[in-house]
Order: sequence, then C-alpha cells, then structure tokens
Amino acid sequence: MFFSPTAFGSNGLRQTMSLPFLAAALLLSATGGDAQQSPNFTRPVFLCGGELSGESGFVASEGFPALYPTNKKCKWTITVAEGNVVVLSFRHLDMESDPVCRYDRLDVFNGDGSGAERLGSFCGTFRPGSVISTGNTMTLEMVSDEDNVGKGFLAIYTAGLTQDRENSLCGGRLDKPQGSIQTPNWPQKNYPTGISCAWHITGRAGQVIELTFEKFDVEGDNYCRYDYVAVFNGGRSDEAQRAGKFCGDTPPDPVVSVGNEMLVQFVSDLSVTAGGFIARYDMRPTRSGGTGSKPRPRPPVHPTRPPRTPSKPNTKPNTKPNTKPNTKPNTKPNRKGPPVPAICRTKCRRKGNLQNNFCQSEFVVSGTVSAVTPSGHSVMVSLTLIKAYKTGRLRVESDERGERVTIAVVCRRCPILKQGLKYTLMGAVDSQGRGKILPNTFFLIYKPQQQQLLTRLQSRRC
Repeated sequence: MFFSPTAFGSNGLRQTMSLPFLAAALLLSATGGDAQQSPNFTRPVFLCGGELSGESGFVASEGFPALYPTNKKCKWTITVAEGNVVVLSFRHLDMESDPVCRYDRLDVFNGDGSGAERLGSFCGTFRPGSVISTGNTMTLEMVSDEDNVGKGFLAIYTAGLTQDRENSLCGGRLDKPQGSIQTPNWPQKNYPTGISCAWHITGRAGQVIELTFEKFDVEGDNYCRYDYVAVFNGGRSDEAQRAGKFCGDTPPDPVVSVGNEMLVQFVSDLSVTAGGFIARYDMRPTRSGGTGSKPRPRPPVHPTRPPRTPSKPNTKPNTKPNTKPNTKPNTKPNRKGPPVPAICRTKCRRKGNLQNNFCQSEFVVSGTVSAVTPSGHSVMVSLTLIKAYKTGRLRVESDERGERVTIAVVCRRCPILKQGLKYTLMGAVDSQGRGKILPNTFFLIYKPQQQQLLTRLQSRRC
C-alpha cells in the first residue's frame, strides 16, 4: 500500500516519495548500499525525539542509519486522528543486545508519556512485529548507555481503524458487559509470528471481570519465555499486579480481577506459532467485602532445565538514581562456567547473499530441525532433510524417518534454531562430518520458492 507523500513531523523529516520506497532506500543505506543512486532520493535527517502526527510517517533513532549516540534519552510522541489507533511497523532494529534490554533499549508506551502502559521493550537485532496502541496516541522512548552502539531503529507509523469488530485488530479497549477476545487468524490458522497484542477491559465501579479461556494453544515452554498470555489487574503491565502468565495447550483456570480493570497481553516471538486462544470475559458485581475474588493458584511448574536468560526483577525503583554505578556495572555480568569464546561475543549478523554464500559453502541443505541439544556454549542440531543441494564431506545418515544431518551451531544463540522449524542452512564441515555454523553464517527460514533458485545455483559453475 502506498501513501500520499505529505506527512510532516517536528523532527524535520519530510517525505518526498512513497513510504515503502523511502523505507527501502533507507534500509539500503543501513546495509551499506548506495541509496543516493536514486535521482529522487534525499536522505532525511532524524533527530532525538519529536512530536509526530498525520496519517503516516517515519520514526527513527537519531542519525539513522548512522550509529546512534551514547548516553542519550530520546522521546517521540505519535498522534493520529481521533477514533484511530497507532500501528507501528518496524523495518530495522540494531541496538546493543541483552536478554532483558538493561543497557540500550526502545520502550513503546500505549498513550501519551512513559507513564502509560508499556507495550514492549526492544533491543538486539531481531526485528519485532507490529505494535498497536488502543487509542490515538503512542510514545516511544529510546535510552542508550556509554558504550556498544548500533544503527538504532527505523519504523513506519500509520493510522489504523478502531476495533469495530472483535477480530478487526489485535487488541483494543473493551467495556461491554460480556465479550470475547482471540488471537489473530483464529480459528482458521495459527497466529502470526512477532506480534504484541493488548486488550484493556474496563467495567463499572463495583464490578470485577472474570476471564475464561475456552480454547488455548500457545507455544509451550517451562517459563513461557517465547509466546505467552499475561493477565494483569488494572490497566497497566505492572509485574506486581500480574495475575498469571500462561502458555502450552491446557486452558488456564478462570482469572478474576481484583478491581474493575483487567489487561490481557499476548506476545509471540519470531519462530514457532500455534493455534492461539479464544477467551470469554464477563463483568459481575464485586463480592461482599468490596474486592473481587483473586485467581485460583496454579500448581507450581518444576523446571527441567535452567532458563537461558536471567529473570527480571519483580519491581523497579520508583525513581531513577542520578548516577549509574548501581544500575550498570563497569563490566557485563560474569556467567558461570567456561568463558564465552571470542567469536560468540561478536554481533549475530549474516553476511552476503544467497548466491555468493552458495558458492563459498561446503554444504547447502534445506530441512526441519528435529532435535536441539545444548553443549556448553554451542548447540548440536539434528536436521531432517527436505533437499540437499551440496553435501561434500557432510555426513548424511538415514533411518525410517528419512535422511538427516548434524549441524554444530558454534554459538548457541547465534543464530537460534528452533525445533520444528524449517531452514535452509549452509556453511563449513568439520572433521567429524558435521555442518558448522558461525555467527556470520548465511541462513534462511525455509520457503518452497527457494528450491527453484537453489536448484538453478546447483547447476551453475561457481
């Protein structure tokens, strides 16, 4: 979809071409290409914060696509026409990575100011899905510390229609006595990857809200780290007010709010999806005593393996200290066990394109990840083959389930390969006949359309 090139913002950006074309040009600049070859391209200047309005426009970190400055805090407020919502679609993300975004981060808030409900906190290089507000205002706040910067972020904001049907948008404000909420695509197909939804349910004074899950199928994990549904008392995602966090394929017990507000958040990551959920909410009078019934406790889950990321604190200080020594140590926290290999401290970013990596690689295969086995700082992946284009010294084993190979991912989180997903992988082969993937190794999420191109490359002489 193309937009009228007339959006302005107080950050000094004027669009002189369609948003998709300008986004492509900016991304070309971010990846080292020469966007200036386009005769109509004038690279915009992005400042630190600003007031943005109109039907659509860009928002980006200061100086994008150059590296963003250190020790800065920038805030953007986006306002669209009354009766609409703000849809924020990320096109690029490159910020200092940390499992809980303690150092550099971009926070997105559902309303005017950082005191509103937080819709998401982002860092690293994996681009999040679209973020949608429940009203006509959204606030972005970017914080950087004193070191390890990247190119920042680039996003397009657009004015979306309000939720006049229950499934017209992901999330929204709900104030009817009864209703239902559901994941996008329900029940025809799985929910999308990389989305964040928030439903804010509000009753009258003296009422409580009961949420009942009728069907539930969300990617399972002992700690619900990847895809999850979180329910909060009140209208904000305050961990102290969280009534439950759910995933898996068993419908949770009904949740009853303490007061007349409830916030339901659904988050999916960038990999495995599932059928999703549908839940019904009902508003009813508060029980005698003036408070709603609290949710029934769920039996504790005993983890079978330690989490890959440190848990976040339950509460945060009300005020930010004037100095940073207590908030960030001079060095990153030490991890237990053997030191992290130097190659695993580099950025996780693939290099080149499919054609030049095809020729340089010892093996090129497409397949489904059937098993993932951590081994220190690396991971051993068993891949059931869909098609092999180059094998060379790669050891291929066969059984009743088909042909499979073993791939050694040298740095366990770079890239993250998940069980059940299909990939096209390529790289070197080690002395034991296993594929070897480094942080800069080129790989793709598998799509059937790739077969034709890979077959053509297979027939050519490198």
